[in-house]
Amino acid sequence: MITAELIILISGVFLLAGTVKGTVGIGLPTASIGMLTLFIDARLAISLVVLPMLISNAWQVYREGMVVETFKSYWRFGVALMLVIAMMTSVTAKIDENLLVMILGVVILLFSVSNLVRMPPRLPPRYDAIAQWIAGILAGLLGGLTAIWSPPTVIYLLARRVDKNEFVRASGVLILLGSIPLSLGFWRAGLLTGDTALVSLGMIVPTLIGFTIGEYIRRRLQADRFRIVVLLIFMAMGLNLIGKAIF
Repeated sequence: MITAELIILISGVFLLAGTVKGTVGIGLPTASIGMLTLFIDARLAISLVVLPMLISNAWQVYREGMVVETFKSYWRFGVALMLVIAMMTSVTAKIDENLLVMILGVVILLFSVSNLVRMPPRLPPRYDAIAQWIAGILAGLLGGLTAIWSPPTVIYLLARRVDKNEFVRASGVLILLGSIPLSLGFWRAGLLTGDTALVSLGMIVPTLIGFTIGEYIRRRLQADRFRIVVLLIFMAMGLNLIGKAIF
């Protein structure tokens, strides 16, 4: 049952998660799901993040611009991501809760490590097309189950050695593309209906407020230090979820 007190707590989570995303360009589902699973079940946490993720990434893509150019560069990744997410969302409704918590923990841990490690090997341009298909499929498998597909996305973009602005543009477009089949799939699977959909819709407001705060932080402060602290917190969350699933 979603009470008024729980709504306030969830709003605070999305405010913080939106701030993370506004600062570093990614991390909304990782931060929100990681915190939400500390006091609500994993399936509900994943469902609540769907609409804020869709709208915040649409806003990010709009703010960064160059949408058509970015899509032309990453269309293979986007197509693979959307197709696999569309196929995987029905699994989330059926999977064992303990296994889902374990998968979430591993994905959040992977997200943290992949962002803390300085650089994966450089991806030669001649292998980019096949790398996009592979990374898109892996991201879709993770995203369909957990609503988090940042690890393969981050590793791929770092391997391409994109600059900061390109990273924010590309990650925004790819997360937006994946959010569309994720939203439809969760609705079709019965995970995003009634009260859950209303609460998810309501969380768009604190998410966008947090996103605006995060953009301010990105412009005014050293975002790299903030990023490292956030990633270390994510790592602790991931380990906590893995421990929770085991014990």
